[in-house]
Amino acid sequence: MSQRVELLIIDPQVDFCDPQRGALYVPGAEHDMRRLAEMIRRLWDQIEAIHVTLDSHHPVHIAHPIFWRDQDGQPPEVFIKITRADVERGVWRAAQTNWQSRALDYVRQLERNGRYELTVWPPHCLIGSPGHAVVPELFSALRDWEERRFRPVDYIAKGSNLFTEHFSAVQADVHDPDDPATHVNKKLIRTLERADVIVVAGEARTHCVAHTVRDVADHFSEPSSVSKLVLLTDATGDIPGFETRADLFLRDLTARGMRLTTTAEFSVPM
Repeated sequence: MSQRVELLIIDPQVDFCDPQRGALYVPGAEHDMRRLAEMIRRLWDQIEAIHVTLDSHHPVHIAHPIFWRDQDGQPPEVFIKITRADVERGVWRAAQTNWQSRALDYVRQLERNGRYELTVWPPHCLIGSPGHAVVPELFSALRDWEERRFRPVDYIAKGSNLFTEHFSAVQADVHDPDDPATHVNKKLIRTLERADVIVVAGEARTHCVAHTVRDVADHFSEPSSVSKLVLLTDATGDIPGFETRADLFLRDLTARGMRLTTTAEFSVPM
Protein backbone atom coordinates (compact mmCIF):
# COMPACT_ATOMS: atom_id res chain seq x y z
CA MET A 1 0.00 0.00 0.00
CA SER A 2 1.45 3.38 -1.00
CA GLN A 3 1.98 6.08 1.57
CA ARG A 4 -0.26 9.13 1.95
CA VAL A 5 1.45 12.01 0.12
CA GLU A 6 0.37 15.61 0.63
CA LEU A 7 1.77 18.63 -1.18
CA LEU A 8 2.41 21.94 0.60
CA ILE A 9 2.96 24.80 -1.86
CA ILE A 10 4.05 28.12 -0.36
CA ASP A 11 2.91 31.37 -2.05
CA PRO A 12 3.03 30.37 -5.75
CA GLN A 13 1.66 33.77 -6.76
CA VAL A 14 2.10 36.06 -9.75
CA ASP A 15 3.88 38.75 -7.74
CA PHE A 16 6.62 36.25 -6.84
CA CYS A 17 6.67 34.20 -10.03
CA ASP A 18 6.19 36.51 -13.02
CA PRO A 19 9.39 38.18 -14.28
CA GLN A 20 7.45 40.94 -16.06
CA ARG A 21 4.54 41.63 -13.73
CA GLY A 22 5.74 40.39 -10.36
CA ALA A 23 6.07 43.10 -7.73
CA LEU A 24 8.51 40.96 -5.73
CA TYR A 25 9.81 38.56 -8.37
CA VAL A 26 11.99 35.69 -7.18
CA PRO A 27 14.53 34.90 -9.93
CA GLY A 28 13.69 31.64 -11.67
CA ALA A 29 10.35 31.20 -9.90
CA GLU A 30 8.43 30.82 -13.16
CA HIS A 31 10.57 27.78 -13.97
CA ASP A 32 10.11 26.42 -10.43
CA MET A 33 6.34 26.54 -10.89
CA ARG A 34 6.47 24.98 -14.37
CA ARG A 35 8.45 22.02 -13.02
CA LEU A 36 6.05 21.72 -10.09
CA ALA A 37 3.03 21.77 -12.40
CA GLU A 38 4.59 18.99 -14.49
CA MET A 39 5.13 16.88 -11.35
CA ILE A 40 1.51 17.35 -10.24
CA ARG A 41 0.28 16.24 -13.66
CA ARG A 42 2.59 13.21 -13.54
CA LEU A 43 1.57 12.11 -10.04
CA TRP A 44 -1.99 13.44 -9.89
CA ASP A 45 -3.52 10.14 -8.83
CA GLN A 46 -0.94 9.56 -6.09
CA ILE A 47 -1.16 12.96 -4.36
CA GLU A 48 -3.90 12.74 -1.74
CA ALA A 49 -4.13 16.40 -0.74
CA ILE A 50 -2.71 19.76 -1.83
CA HIS A 51 -2.35 22.77 0.47
CA VAL A 52 -1.56 26.15 -1.11
CA THR A 53 -0.70 29.21 0.97
CA LEU A 54 -1.48 32.69 -0.35
CA ASP A 55 0.33 35.80 0.81
CA SER A 56 -2.56 38.27 1.20
CA HIS A 57 -1.80 41.91 1.99
CA HIS A 58 -3.51 45.27 2.11
CA PRO A 59 -1.67 48.29 0.67
CA VAL A 60 -1.27 49.70 4.19
CA HIS A 61 0.99 47.24 5.97
CA ILE A 62 3.82 47.44 8.48
CA ALA A 63 6.28 46.04 5.92
CA HIS A 64 5.30 48.44 3.11
CA PRO A 65 6.82 51.92 2.62
CA ILE A 66 3.52 53.71 3.27
CA PHE A 67 3.60 52.70 6.94
CA TRP A 68 6.84 54.56 7.81
CA ARG A 69 8.33 58.09 7.65
CA ASP A 70 11.83 59.40 8.33
CA GLN A 71 12.68 62.60 10.18
CA ASP A 72 11.94 64.58 7.00
CA GLY A 73 8.56 62.93 6.51
CA GLN A 74 9.73 60.72 3.64
CA PRO A 75 8.88 57.03 3.26
CA PRO A 76 11.69 54.46 3.17
CA GLU A 77 13.12 52.88 0.05
CA VAL A 78 12.18 49.27 -0.47
CA PHE A 79 14.44 46.53 0.87
CA ILE A 80 15.89 48.61 3.69
CA LYS A 81 15.89 47.18 7.22
CA ILE A 82 14.13 48.94 10.09
CA THR A 83 15.55 47.85 13.44
CA ARG A 84 14.39 48.26 17.00
CA ALA A 85 17.18 50.79 17.54
CA ASP A 86 16.06 52.79 14.48
CA VAL A 87 12.55 53.18 15.83
CA GLU A 88 13.71 53.90 19.38
CA ARG A 89 16.02 56.68 18.09
CA GLY A 90 13.36 58.17 15.86
CA VAL A 91 15.16 57.35 12.60
CA TRP A 92 11.84 55.84 11.50
CA ARG A 93 8.38 56.44 12.90
CA ALA A 94 4.89 55.32 12.02
CA ALA A 95 3.19 57.56 9.45
CA GLN A 96 0.09 57.51 11.65
CA THR A 97 1.11 58.94 15.02
CA ASN A 98 -1.43 56.85 16.90
CA TRP A 99 0.34 53.73 15.58
CA GLN A 100 3.80 54.69 16.87
CA SER A 101 3.58 52.80 20.15
CA ARG A 102 2.38 49.69 18.38
CA ALA A 103 5.13 49.97 15.76
CA LEU A 104 7.78 50.21 18.48
CA ASP A 105 6.31 47.23 20.32
CA TYR A 106 6.39 45.29 17.08
CA VAL A 107 10.09 45.71 16.27
CA ARG A 108 10.96 44.96 19.89
CA GLN A 109 8.92 41.77 19.81
CA LEU A 110 10.45 40.73 16.48
CA GLU A 111 13.86 40.92 18.11
CA ARG A 112 12.73 38.96 21.17
CA ASN A 113 11.16 36.27 18.98
CA GLY A 114 14.38 35.82 17.02
CA ARG A 115 12.57 36.46 13.72
CA TYR A 116 14.06 38.45 10.84
CA GLU A 117 14.52 42.18 11.23
CA LEU A 118 11.75 44.18 9.58
CA THR A 119 12.41 44.55 5.86
CA VAL A 120 10.47 47.10 3.80
CA TRP A 121 9.04 45.29 0.78
CA PRO A 122 7.44 46.58 -2.41
CA PRO A 123 3.67 46.35 -1.97
CA HIS A 124 2.89 42.84 -3.18
CA CYS A 125 0.17 40.18 -3.25
CA LEU A 126 -2.47 42.84 -2.66
CA ILE A 127 -5.83 41.22 -2.03
CA GLY A 128 -7.90 41.28 -5.22
CA SER A 129 -5.02 42.29 -7.48
CA PRO A 130 -3.64 40.22 -10.40
CA GLY A 131 -0.45 39.72 -8.41
CA HIS A 132 -2.36 37.88 -5.68
CA ALA A 133 -3.41 35.06 -8.02
CA VAL A 134 -1.69 31.70 -8.35
CA VAL A 135 0.63 31.79 -11.37
CA PRO A 136 -1.47 30.50 -14.32
CA GLU A 137 0.54 27.43 -15.34
CA LEU A 138 0.44 26.03 -11.83
CA PHE A 139 -3.20 27.01 -11.33
CA SER A 140 -4.12 25.02 -14.42
CA ALA A 141 -2.43 21.93 -12.98
CA LEU A 142 -4.13 22.47 -9.62
CA ARG A 143 -7.52 22.79 -11.25
CA ASP A 144 -6.95 19.63 -13.28
CA TRP A 145 -6.00 17.79 -10.06
CA GLU A 146 -9.18 19.03 -8.35
CA GLU A 147 -11.37 17.85 -11.22
CA ARG A 148 -9.63 14.49 -11.63
CA ARG A 149 -9.58 13.74 -7.90
CA PHE A 150 -12.96 15.41 -7.29
CA ARG A 151 -11.67 17.17 -4.18
CA PRO A 152 -10.67 20.78 -3.44
CA VAL A 153 -7.23 22.29 -3.05
CA ASP A 154 -6.87 23.64 0.50
CA TYR A 155 -6.10 27.35 0.04
CA ILE A 156 -4.68 29.07 3.15
CA ALA A 157 -4.59 32.88 3.26
CA LYS A 158 -2.06 34.68 5.46
CA GLY A 159 -0.82 38.23 5.89
CA SER A 160 -3.95 40.41 6.00
CA ASN A 161 -3.19 41.82 9.46
CA LEU A 162 -1.73 45.32 9.00
CA PHE A 163 0.57 45.18 12.01
CA THR A 164 2.64 42.03 11.59
CA GLU A 165 4.56 40.13 8.96
CA HIS A 166 3.26 36.65 8.23
CA PHE A 167 6.01 34.81 6.39
CA SER A 168 5.02 31.47 7.88
CA ALA A 169 1.76 29.74 6.99
CA VAL A 170 1.70 28.46 10.57
CA GLN A 171 1.82 31.77 12.45
CA ALA A 172 2.59 35.46 12.11
CA ASP A 173 6.02 36.72 13.14
CA VAL A 174 4.35 38.54 16.04
CA HIS A 175 0.97 37.40 17.31
CA ASP A 176 -1.85 39.94 17.54
CA PRO A 177 -3.88 39.10 20.68
CA ASP A 178 -7.03 40.37 18.95
CA ASP A 179 -6.54 38.40 15.72
CA PRO A 180 -6.69 34.58 15.96
CA ALA A 181 -5.48 34.33 12.35
CA THR A 182 -2.01 35.44 13.50
CA HIS A 183 -1.72 32.63 16.06
CA VAL A 184 -0.56 29.06 15.47
CA ASN A 185 -2.63 27.33 12.79
CA LYS A 186 -3.20 24.12 14.73
CA LYS A 187 -5.59 22.79 12.11
CA LEU A 188 -2.87 22.86 9.46
CA ILE A 189 -0.37 21.16 11.76
CA ARG A 190 -2.81 18.37 12.71
CA THR A 191 -3.73 17.89 9.05
CA LEU A 192 -0.12 17.56 7.96
CA GLU A 193 0.64 15.16 10.79
CA ARG A 194 -1.77 12.65 9.23
CA ALA A 195 0.35 12.48 6.08
CA ASP A 196 3.17 10.01 5.58
CA VAL A 197 5.07 12.31 3.21
CA ILE A 198 4.78 16.11 3.00
CA VAL A 199 6.27 17.46 -0.23
CA VAL A 200 7.17 21.15 0.04
CA ALA A 201 7.68 23.72 -2.74
CA GLY A 202 7.13 27.44 -3.30
CA GLU A 203 8.56 30.90 -2.87
CA ALA A 204 10.76 32.02 -1.41
CA ARG A 205 13.12 29.61 0.28
CA THR A 206 14.79 32.52 2.07
CA HIS A 207 11.56 33.65 3.75
CA CYS A 208 8.10 32.08 3.54
CA VAL A 209 9.29 28.55 2.78
CA ALA A 210 11.93 28.66 5.51
CA HIS A 211 9.59 30.09 8.15
CA THR A 212 6.74 27.75 7.27
CA VAL A 213 8.83 24.58 7.32
CA ARG A 214 10.57 25.58 10.56
CA ASP A 215 7.23 26.25 12.23
CA VAL A 216 5.69 23.03 10.94
CA ALA A 217 8.67 21.09 12.28
CA ASP A 218 8.60 22.91 15.63
CA HIS A 219 4.89 22.27 16.17
CA PHE A 220 4.76 18.59 15.24
CA SER A 221 3.75 16.57 18.30
CA GLU A 222 6.55 14.10 17.55
CA PRO A 223 10.03 15.41 16.63
CA SER A 224 10.54 12.38 14.40
CA SER A 225 7.75 13.64 12.12
CA VAL A 226 10.25 16.08 10.58
CA SER A 227 11.41 13.14 8.47
CA LYS A 228 8.05 13.34 6.64
CA LEU A 229 9.15 16.64 5.08
CA VAL A 230 10.61 16.52 1.56
CA LEU A 231 11.76 19.78 -0.05
CA LEU A 232 11.75 20.02 -3.86
CA THR A 233 14.98 21.90 -4.45
CA ASP A 234 14.13 22.76 -8.05
CA ALA A 235 10.70 24.18 -7.15
CA THR A 236 11.81 26.94 -4.81
CA GLY A 237 14.08 29.99 -5.09
CA ASP A 238 15.74 32.75 -3.11
CA ILE A 239 15.20 36.48 -2.83
CA PRO A 240 18.58 37.98 -3.84
CA GLY A 241 20.68 39.20 -0.95
CA PHE A 242 19.21 36.74 1.54
CA GLU A 243 20.79 33.51 0.29
CA THR A 244 22.68 32.85 3.53
CA ARG A 245 19.32 32.49 5.28
CA ALA A 246 18.30 29.80 2.82
CA ASP A 247 21.59 27.97 3.41
CA LEU A 248 21.07 28.08 7.18
CA PHE A 249 17.50 26.81 6.78
CA LEU A 250 18.68 23.86 4.67
CA ARG A 251 21.46 22.95 7.11
CA ASP A 252 19.18 23.15 10.14
CA LEU A 253 16.22 21.24 8.74
CA THR A 254 18.18 18.50 6.98
CA ALA A 255 20.03 17.93 10.25
CA ARG A 256 16.61 17.43 11.87
CA GLY A 257 15.51 14.93 9.22
CA MET A 258 14.05 16.85 6.27
CA ARG A 259 14.91 15.26 2.93
CA LEU A 260 15.81 16.91 -0.38
CA THR A 261 14.87 15.85 -3.90
CA THR A 262 13.71 17.31 -7.22
CA THR A 263 10.43 17.34 -9.10
CA ALA A 264 11.80 14.86 -11.64
CA GLU A 265 13.25 12.49 -9.04
CA PHE A 266 10.36 12.43 -6.59
CA SER A 267 8.18 9.35 -6.60
CA VAL A 268 5.54 8.15 -4.18
CA PRO A 269 7.01 5.64 -1.73
CA MET A 270 5.33 2.25 -1.69
